[in-house]
Amino acid sequence: MSDSVPEAEARAEAAAPEPQTPAEPEQDPAVPAPLDVERTSTGNAEVDAQLERLADADHLATDGHVEVYEDVHRGLRDALTALDARPGPPAPPPPYQHRS
Repeated sequence: MSDSVPEAEARAEAAAPEPQTPAEPEQDPAVPAPLDVERTSTGNAEVDAQLERLADADHLATDGHVEVYEDVHRGLRDALTALDARPGPPAPPPPYQHRS
């Protein structure tokens, strides 16, 4: 009895292709890639518009992100400032002080 593999079987094993795992697409680090960050609606149209503006950074190189982030920050700050400027209920009248 021989421990050697018959020649036909050895050739069949050598010719069989190796199973390959699906290759991930290679990304060029110089090409912008979307961050795919999920944005949840806040219910405030001004704030939601600013959050959607963040998607513009997905298509820019890293050095272009700063401009988008500063623009969004400015818009969010303006939206918060507008909340402070909205008129509220009138202030109560001062208590009556009788002077004699």
